[in-house]
Amino acid sequence: MGGESAVTEPRSARTGSSERGSRKAAPKKKKPKKKFSVKRMMIWMFFTGAVAIVCAIIGYLLIALNGERILAANQDEFVFAEASTIYDADGNEITKLYRENREYVEFSKIPKLLRDAFVATEDKRFYEHNGVDFFAIGRALVKDVIARSAVEGGSTITQQLAKNMFLSHEKTFFRKASEASIAVALENKKSKDQILEMYLNRIYFGKTAYGIQAASELYFGKEKLEDLDIWEIATLAGMPKAPSRYNPINNPEKSQERMAVVLSLMVQQGLITQAEADEAKAEAAKYEPPVANEEKVTQPYPAFIDYVINEAERVSGLTEEQLRLGGYSIRTTLNTKAQQIVEKEFADPSNFEESVDDQIVQGAMIIIDHRSGAVQAIGGGRDYQVKGTNRVLDTRQPGSAFKPITVYGPALETGEWFPWSTLRDDKKCYGNYCPTDSNRVKYIGPVSMEQSVKESRNASAVWLLNEIGIQRGLDFAKTLGFELAPEDRNLAVALGGLYNGVTPMQMATAYSVFANGGKSVDPHAIIKIETRGGGTEYEYKAPRAKQLIEPETAYYMTDMLQSVLEKGGTGTRARIDRPVAGKTGTTQHGVPGLVSSGNRDAWFVGYTPEWSAAVWMGYVRTDAQHVLKQSSAMSAAMFAKVMGQAMKGMPVTSFDKPGNVKEVEQPPKVGGFSVKWSEDQMGVQISWARQSDKNLLYNVYRKESSEGQYTLITQTSDTSVLDQGVMANSTYEYYVVSYNSDLGLEGEPSTKVSITVPEPTMESPSDLEDPENLENEPADDLPDNLGNLPGNVTEPDVTEPSNTNSNDPAAGGNAGGNASGSPNSAGGSGSVNGGSNAAGSTGGSGTGGNTGGASSGSVEGSTGGTAEQPGGTNTAEPDGSADGTAATPARGSQPTGRSSQIAPKVDVNQQDTESAAGTANTPQP
Repeated sequence: MGGESAVTEPRSARTGSSERGSRKAAPKKKKPKKKFSVKRMMIWMFFTGAVAIVCAIIGYLLIALNGERILAANQDEFVFAEASTIYDADGNEITKLYRENREYVEFSKIPKLLRDAFVATEDKRFYEHNGVDFFAIGRALVKDVIARSAVEGGSTITQQLAKNMFLSHEKTFFRKASEASIAVALENKKSKDQILEMYLNRIYFGKTAYGIQAASELYFGKEKLEDLDIWEIATLAGMPKAPSRYNPINNPEKSQERMAVVLSLMVQQGLITQAEADEAKAEAAKYEPPVANEEKVTQPYPAFIDYVINEAERVSGLTEEQLRLGGYSIRTTLNTKAQQIVEKEFADPSNFEESVDDQIVQGAMIIIDHRSGAVQAIGGGRDYQVKGTNRVLDTRQPGSAFKPITVYGPALETGEWFPWSTLRDDKKCYGNYCPTDSNRVKYIGPVSMEQSVKESRNASAVWLLNEIGIQRGLDFAKTLGFELAPEDRNLAVALGGLYNGVTPMQMATAYSVFANGGKSVDPHAIIKIETRGGGTEYEYKAPRAKQLIEPETAYYMTDMLQSVLEKGGTGTRARIDRPVAGKTGTTQHGVPGLVSSGNRDAWFVGYTPEWSAAVWMGYVRTDAQHVLKQSSAMSAAMFAKVMGQAMKGMPVTSFDKPGNVKEVEQPPKVGGFSVKWSEDQMGVQISWARQSDKNLLYNVYRKESSEGQYTLITQTSDTSVLDQGVMANSTYEYYVVSYNSDLGLEGEPSTKVSITVPEPTMESPSDLEDPENLENEPADDLPDNLGNLPGNVTEPDVTEPSNTNSNDPAAGGNAGGNASGSPNSAGGSGSVNGGSNAAGSTGGSGTGGNTGGASSGSVEGSTGGTAEQPGGTNTAEPDGSADGTAATPARGSQPTGRSSQIAPKVDVNQQDTESAAGTANTPQP
């Protein structure tokens, strides 16, 4: 057994070997073919369909999710960019602010025929699909394959909305896929009516018009959509395909061709009849563009609108971009009538000086209702462009228009100076600063503040600022809103010579304080800003008015500024048919090397009881060829032209007068004024009529022809004085004014009269009588003052009279001796010789150059002074006629013989101090 088992093979090995051998030997058998089975086919189709459905669901979900993602990331796009509307003070629309000219219209306000026309033209299956129209897509694909390019869009209204809101206008597969996904998402979030409403308000119609409302107004001038005719509806419905090509203004033929296609579609879909379509075509042939609405594209009143935008940004915090996109309603203070007049007058070249080249004389004007601070109108410049330089806010030198702000206003505010206060108008230097006046203005010495304002005198203005102090002037200017530079701390600030300059807006605001009784004025151009939903974004709240200056100061300043427009003032051309107060101002050209006269800036700032206004004119760049040849006359005339027209029809009112203003009646003008040479007393006899008020004093002024200013020579209560302080061959000019010493107020100057003192014509020695025989001559042939001759009279040598004033009050024979002396001394006369007024007791006497001391011309009773006075001032007004000049004999030694009498000669050269032109002391307006 053990042996068998050792040689026996395993079973498996034997079996495997035998099977391999048998397989190789046996032939292969063919498998039978499977037969077609319906069941199998159904299974396959079910499986394929299921996969397709799953893929479609997944694809749809992906598309929807992608659309949802895009919508979520662009929520702001649902807030439509709608134009903001600006209204004037009366609620009338002025213009629109927009980046895209759009006015949103709710679905209910869009006529059904208009909605249906767009659906029929752009997407007739709009109410049947879910945002993507696969039939339209298929049609588009076929056309694209045939054309071998993307020529057919196949987009639904929803897809067009998606494209306009979120995508570019490229025709690519990826853009179309995104467009479809957004359309699906929109359909899931919005109803069909909401989608159509958004579409009609967003679609572009060309020429900056976005939305159906803007297009209706632009192309047909119709603000209400229900007023659109069938042909107009069809025209608009055909435009979205190609707004520029089918624009009825630019391409009327193409537009009518496209309109015919739309009308045909409307007929096919039963929206209108064929007869209505034919009638619409006939009406369209008569189309004329609405010119007025076309012009609305150009923004009206650009300077005012730019000012409103800047103010809106400042007061509301809104940006300009938000204002142009947010659909706000902005109610402004604009007075459209005034604004139109400003722009009309600024467009008239005759209102400005003619330039030598294309650099025109520029201008600016601002009008403010100082009762409320409401800006009425703005002239930002000639040919002002949107976002240009608004010259109402541009700084320039104000010249004399600044005097009320730094000189007269602060002086009045002290309570120590009044319009009747006397200033000094003398040629004077203050250190290295020597103010000058126009060549047409002569220095007149004493001058009232009102006359200084009226005639725009520089010397007296600087003198007054020096009196009250520069700091007081600067503080007053700051109170009125001016931030002056440290460099302005000098007397030149009196004449408006500023380091940085001021703006017309600032000047109008400052003068508004005078007009408003001294109370603050807050200029503003916006009343209210409302959101598109009617909510209040901003509303103007007037700040509580502050009493910046005393009411009396404002009243006195107004009273003086009214005189500027009266005869003799510098602002007569600003007169209109209602009360006006104002001030002119000019600045010198300052061109190096240019010696001719001319100005850099010309102003008129003024106000009525209702409105304040500032007008500026000048070149932007001043050089030798570009200087103003006139003064402020054209600026004043512009004020009158604009304000006169703009305020026409408004009630005429007067300036308010505070109840506690001191009533001051100016002393009356002196009449019956005359001057003549007194041969007997060897002096100028000055006389006048006594005024009704017996408490008045009289100031007598004199000026020698070579002198630049008048000098007060005496103050008296009498009605005549004798001026013995004159020189032979000299001409003197006199005037007299009544004076209220309690108020320190002078009246209006009398007329001025000049008198010339010639050499006396002496008889020859051979013709002289023997002194011993004088007693044989008739008494009435003797000189009037012969009885006063001292001692024995002897014949003197015939010599030239002395013209030298020894200033010796007792010196006889002196032509100009002072009329001083001990008070109440016997035999003293009150004659006025060439000294200055000095304090002392009344009734002082003194001997003059005359032999003897005639009592005529006595100044007894004069207040606070001796008879020692400077030589004369006022001139005669003989018989109330025109002023004249009397040539008088010279004073000197009295000859013992009879001297020939020289008749005074009248020189009619005196001028009224209120004369507007040609006077010695009144500037030209």
